[in-house]
Amino acid sequence: MEITTFSALAEQSRLRMVELLLVGPMTVGDIADRLQLRQPQASKHLRVLLDAGLVEVHADANRRNYQLRTVAFQELDSWLDSYRRVWEERFDSLDSYLHKLQSQQQNDNKPSQN
Repeated sequence: MEITTFSALAEQSRLRMVELLLVGPMTVGDIADRLQLRQPQASKHLRVLLDAGLVEVHADANRRNYQLRTVAFQELDSWLDSYRRVWEERFDSLDSYLHKLQSQQQNDNKPSQN
C-alpha cells in the first residue's frame, strides 16, 4: 500500500470524486459540474487519483470517462483488514475487562449478610 493512496484520498474534493464515481463512470465535465469545480481543477484532482491508481480513464471520441479501479480498493480493503482484526481483538479484550469490572463493582455494592 503506497502512501500516495492515502494522500490522494485525504483531499476533500478527491474523496468526493471517488464517492461520485461509486455510481459509475463519469466525464471530467460531469464531475466538475456536480462538485462545482472548474474543469481544470477537476482534471488536476483526477490526475492525482489516476497517478495513485484509484481511477482509470477511457477515451470515447473526445470525451474522457473516469471510473474507479476496483482492484485498488480491494487492495486497500485487504490492507485495512489486518488492522480491523487487531482492533476487534482489542475491543473484545476491553469488553471482557469492562464486564469483569462491572461484576466486581456489583459484588462490592451488595450488602453483606452477617
